[in-house]
Amino acid sequence: MASKINQQEVEHVAELAKLEFPKDDLAKFTTQLGGIIDMFEDLAAVDTDGVEPMTSATDRVNVMREDTAVKSTKEEVEALLNNAPDRDGGFIRVPVIIDESEDDAE
Repeated sequence: MASKINQQEVEHVAELAKLEFPKDDLAKFTTQLGGIIDMFEDLAAVDTDGVEPMTSATDRVNVMREDTAVKSTKEEVEALLNNAPDRDGGFIRVPVIIDESEDDAE
């Protein structure tokens, strides 16, 4: 049941995931997250004894090429870097996703 999770827990999960949403949506998200938990409990209750585990939903074989390193020319490297929104010398600069400096402030 959705009553297994409360609004404070939803706020905590949102904080861990670095999500922000209006307080007006808290009740809606609490109900939705409770429904998701209910679905996982339904799945956990299914008897899977004797069912062979599978790694794919189809019987297709991986047709991807081997992942091997290939030396790029200077022109290819420069073309790649020219497409990057931000760069630092020969590197592509990406935005910070997890800023652990905020964790020490609490």
